Amino acid sequence: MRPLPTLLTQRSALFLDFDGTLADLAPRPDAVDVPGDLARLLDSLHAHLNGALALVTGRAREDIEPMLSPWRWPAAFEHGALRVSAHGDAAALRPPGLDRAVAAAQHLVSRHAGLLLEIKQTSMALHFRLAPSLEALCVETLARSIDKASGLQLLRGKAVIEVKSVGVNKGLAIQAFMNEAPFAGRLPVFAGDDVTDEAGFAVVQRLGGAGIKVGAGTSCALHRCESPEALRAWLADALQTPLIHT
Repeated sequence: MRPLPTLLTQRSALFLDFDGTLADLAPRPDAVDVPGDLARLLDSLHAHLNGALALVTGRAREDIEPMLSPWRWPAAFEHGALRVSAHGDAAALRPPGLDRAVAAAQHLVSRHAGLLLEIKQTSMALHFRLAPSLEALCVETLARSIDKASGLQLLRGKAVIEVKSVGVNKGLAIQAFMNEAPFAGRLPVFAGDDVTDEAGFAVVQRLGGAGIKVGAGTSCALHRCESPEALRAWLADALQTPLIHT
C-alpha cells in the first residue's frame, strides 16, 4: 500500500469512520474510550477544510452523539440510512421486516450470555465479541430471520452481525455528500477499519480520492494506517501544515 496521502489541500474532503478508526474498539459498544481531545481535533479539521468533513459510521445517531457532545459536524449514521448534511437535513428509512430479525436476535440474547443487541432506527446489530464461539449460531439465526423479498441483508463486521437494508452502505452515503456543498468538486479521503467500510473506499477512489484502511486485514483501500492512535496523530500533524492550494 502507498504512504498516507496529503490531506489538507484546497480540494480535500474528509470522511471518517468512528469505531476502530478514530477510537479503539472495545468489548462493548458502550465501553468505547473516546480520546478527550477528539472533538476538538474534529472541530479544527472541520474549520480548516471549510466544512468539508463528515463522520460516516454504523452507529445510531442517539448512541454516538453523546460521546462527542455537542455534535457539530455533518454525518451519516447507521451506514448511511440516516444522513445529516451540512445544512442539517436528515433522511431515514426503516426497512420492512426488521422487526422479525430483531425478535430472532432478542431470543438469542435471552438464551446466551455474552451477546449484545443494538436496535437502531433503521437496522440492528448483534455483537458476539464476548462470546466468539456463538458466531456461527448468530449468523445462521439471523439469516433465517430475513426474507429475500424484505430488502434486508446481513452485514458482517468485527465480532458483529448487522441486519440492514440492501440499499444502504457507506459508499452511497459518501457519494450523496459529494453531490452537495461543501463537498462537491473536492477530492474525498475516507478512513475506516472494517469490511463495512470497503464500499466507502471504492467510491472515494473511483472519484479520484484516497481510501485509508486502519489496522490489519485485506482491503481495496490504497493506503494503510496502523491504528486509531496513528490516524489521530496523522490528522493532528496535517493541521500544522498550511493549506495547500491546488
